[in-house]
Amino acid sequence: MQQRTIGSGPTSTDVSVLCLGTMHFGTHTPRETAFEVLDRFVDAGGTFLDTANNYSAWAEGGQGHESEDVIGAWLASRGLRDRVRIATKCGAAKKDPALPLSSTPPTNYQGLAAETIHREAATSLRHLGVDRLDVLYGHVDDRDTALEETVGAFGKLVADGVVGVPGISNVTTWRVVEARETAARLGVEPYGLVQQQGSYVYPGPTPFRSNWVSGDLLDYAASTGVDGRPPLAVTVYSPLHQGAFTRADKSLFGGADHPSSRRRVEVLREVARDAGATPNQVALAWLLGGPTPVIPIVGAHSVAQLDESLGALDLVLDDELRTRLDEA
Repeated sequence: MQQRTIGSGPTSTDVSVLCLGTMHFGTHTPRETAFEVLDRFVDAGGTFLDTANNYSAWAEGGQGHESEDVIGAWLASRGLRDRVRIATKCGAAKKDPALPLSSTPPTNYQGLAAETIHREAATSLRHLGVDRLDVLYGHVDDRDTALEETVGAFGKLVADGVVGVPGISNVTTWRVVEARETAARLGVEPYGLVQQQGSYVYPGPTPFRSNWVSGDLLDYAASTGVDGRPPLAVTVYSPLHQGAFTRADKSLFGGADHPSSRRRVEVLREVARDAGATPNQVALAWLLGGPTPVIPIVGAHSVAQLDESLGALDLVLDDELRTRLDEA
């Protein structure tokens, strides 16, 4: 599997071009199955794992940290810490576990105050059983906390060797730019990763949408990696729309269920038939080979599901197929 570099300077690291999402490990996906999926991913050359400090608190019996605990147990049993890069997140878990999660007033989520970031980083280290987080994202942008405080806290963790690459998720592009400019003023490591929802289909237009990849974000990311503008990579979650590209019982979600997207899914399936591939493989190949390549985060409840996604790595969309997909 090909690798690409994320971050800048001494804290940069190489990760696989596909990232394994582990949200359901330890809840919907039993530990034994999760171990099988992790083993297969590493055997295929995968090196990038994605989790969070609240995966999966909403599942039956879930408390949060189940995914981190499974990864930690797998690392301890396999001795592969040096082979993988682990990204986790903080800030979106409930502040008060007894109340409903809410990011709107009255809010009930952790947010990205410095105290929270430092506390949750230490907690994730403990659950994962590691002494360094290769990537730590702010899970949801926190506009109630000054950027100087949030960016400074991430920067300190990098300077202390606790975090390799800081990142942010579910955020507007202007906030990414402002945060990176703030990091430059403070003299700390800037966000090197942004994680957004992204796939072959798009949401309908609506003001102030903050959780989807935008053209502006991809354009900005493409402009980085030059003097005075440290590199910025984009990771995308839900690239396969939770099975909606292949299953009639699954609907597009997150604002993407509209006529234009449904037409794109029809074209996606047509191209897949012509390419001798599955719609999921075509969707991933389209993301991987775009003008601004992103890193798709693929979940898998079984080795068979993972193998389907891995098949996208060998799929090259020729100009005619990509044009059909782009113009749908």
